[in-house]
Formats: sequence, C-alpha cells, structure tokens
Amino acid sequence: MSTVQQTEHLTSPDQPADPPPPAAGPGGAPRRAPRWAKPLIVFLLIAIPAGYLYISAMQSRGGSASKREEAASTGLEAGWPSKVQRRIYGMTVPPYSDFVFHYETNSWKASSLYLRFTTTRKKLDHWLKQIGTDDSALKPGEIPIDEEEADVVGWKFGPTDHRWRGTTVSQDKPKPNFEIVVNMDHPSRPQVYVISTTTP
Repeated sequence: MSTVQQTEHLTSPDQPADPPPPAAGPGGAPRRAPRWAKPLIVFLLIAIPAGYLYISAMQSRGGSASKREEAASTGLEAGWPSKVQRRIYGMTVPPYSDFVFHYETNSWKASSLYLRFTTTRKKLDHWLKQIGTDDSALKPGEIPIDEEEADVVGWKFGPTDHRWRGTTVSQDKPKPNFEIVVNMDHPSRPQVYVISTTTP
C-alpha cells in the first residue's frame, strides 16, 4: 500500500475518531475525585434538609408559647384579622371601627380568635345580627369570657361599676362559637370584646 493510501486510510471519515484521553493528574495518572468526596456529598444531601426540618419543628413548637407570652406582656396585635382568619372564625369588624386589636391561639383541642374594637351603637347592632344574635341578647352584668381566657391577652372585666353586657352564640360544628362582652360606659361608642372558637 502506498504512502498516500496509508494516509487516506488513517484519515478516512468512515472511521470514528478516538476519544480524547482522560485528563492526567500529577505524574501522568488519570484524575479521580478523592475517596472522601462521595461520602461527604451524600452526608450533606441528607444533613442539610434534615437540619431545616429540625429548625422548622422547633420554631413551630416554640411559636405558640412565645406568642402567648408576647400577648400577655404587650396585649393584642393592632389591626384587623386577616381575610383568612375572618373567614375561619366567622368574624367581621364593623367598618370604620377604632382601636381594633386581635390575637389568635391554636391547639389540637381548639383554635380561638380574640378580637376587640370600638364602634357605634348602630354598627354594633348590625354586627351582632351578622354573627347570629342581636342587641336584646346582651344581658347586663353578664361576662361569658372567663378570667383564664381574658388573661391570655390581658383583658380585665372589672370593676363592677362598669356597664358590662354579654352573651354567647353557640353553633353546630364546624361553625364557631362566640363569647361576647360589651362595655356600655359610653352607649354611643361601645367597646366590644369577643372570642370566636372553632373545634375540629
């Protein structure tokens, strides 16, 4: 075979090109990942998600206690409850209400939304009808929110010289139940305290 034929044979397009040689490390040996690299990667893939889960669990576990402590020391959170909260607890706030505060508690037994606001007498009547009762159900001197519930957010229903009126609204599950206390010291601007509770 001539030299030209040998050259054509070696460079024929029908022949697949040889793969490039592996990258060489020091001394000409092929480069390989250290033996400890693979176990380290596997460990990180397991440990990092597990760490996030642990941190989230601890935050959730301590969240209820910290919220309770914050509410007891600083009172309720200023502002309206969220739309989701208002839907879950069947709770509305009359338009243009003043001094609106709220606080939510959750447990495996029940969840409650505490709400306080000041409104007008007319809007109070409308609000009461929205949650299934009316002004005639408010009994003078009746305080259905007990001391233990009130202490959660620092409410004080005394002394007896205040014009307290109260009522409860009981409904079938899954609808919430309401405990309502109204301070009527200023009849044109009643102060409303209400706890809406849902049970699973």
